[in-house]
Amino acid sequence: MSGIASTWRMGGEAGTLRPHVLLIVLWVLAMIALPIMRWIWGDMIIPAGVMVGVLFQAAAVYSVLAPAWGIKRTLWIGACIVVMAWIVEAVGTHTGFLFGKYVYSDLLQPQIADVPILIPLAWFMMLPCAWGVAALVTGERRGIAFVMVSALAFTVWDLFLDPQMVGWGFWRWLEPVAPGLGSYFGIPWLNYVGWFVVAAIMTALLRPKALPIRWLVVIYVVTWVLETIGQLAFWALPGPALAGFIGMGGMLLVGWFSHRRRVAVL
Repeated sequence: MSGIASTWRMGGEAGTLRPHVLLIVLWVLAMIALPIMRWIWGDMIIPAGVMVGVLFQAAAVYSVLAPAWGIKRTLWIGACIVVMAWIVEAVGTHTGFLFGKYVYSDLLQPQIADVPILIPLAWFMMLPCAWGVAALVTGERRGIAFVMVSALAFTVWDLFLDPQMVGWGFWRWLEPVAPGLGSYFGIPWLNYVGWFVVAAIMTALLRPKALPIRWLVVIYVVTWVLETIGQLAFWALPGPALAGFIGMGGMLLVGWFSHRRRVAVL
């Protein structure tokens, strides 16, 4: 536990401030620019804007992890996340297994086996951030509690994501409502079960260690803020905005209190 508290205070490895701060700023600017570009050029600009945002955020996550893990390990874990995410997405789109029946449109390109390559990159840009939140909540970097909290921290992000991406036409659900279960703004609840299960399996298999917690949590916080403001102010999604605000915000609040309690004990 003392290691977690120490890592939080130091913010990870020394000398890593400038690259990831610059990338985080570029990512934030890209997200702020998206509704402006849409106002100027219309909905046709949204896929390109989303792609730029994902690439900047993924690069920021990489720049946070690489100094702590080394380039080879960071690339290896990043590749594992991307490949595993692509596999489950490809299986999901062709069989409906785990997530329910859905298909991607042609808006996000390029695609491999009908899965946009941007989607696995999105898993990479957020799963390590969920690991940072889980380490803050549990005081651990391994164990069943860490795995479960990581999966939950990752899944609640989709309270924002799925309704917005469906609204933009990036994918659609063929069976949005499971019999007797209803749906979440047109998204089957099974989808969230699938997110949780896959995130838990990835975390258990990859066993992340030596996490630079502070900056991973910062990216998680910025995502939370951007999604909340964006969906309320620009994308007319007040329901998902509120649900995501509570979901991700709740994880951060628990993490903050848990960290404070451990620091007080020390």
